[in-house]
Amino acid sequence: MQTLAELGPAKLLDDEVDRLREAADTLLFTENMADDAAVVATREARSVIDNLVDSGRWSEERASRLADDLAACGPLAPVG
Repeated sequence: MQTLAELGPAKLLDDEVDRLREAADTLLFTENMADDAAVVATREARSVIDNLVDSGRWSEERASRLADDLAACGPLAPVG
């Protein structure tokens, strides 16, 4: 996750990093975004991201970039 790597540890709490990395790992290994694990992971990541913006610690732009990074961890759409 490039966005997390760019920030370094000073911009996120350890718990936030752990939650975002766990969500990314879950999405990397899911085949269906409707799976319970993928839904929970997405909800958890969204909670962290929303808290970062709501608290004023992150801009909407940076949060959007992180959300895009997480979405890219999920399964690809089938090529038809």
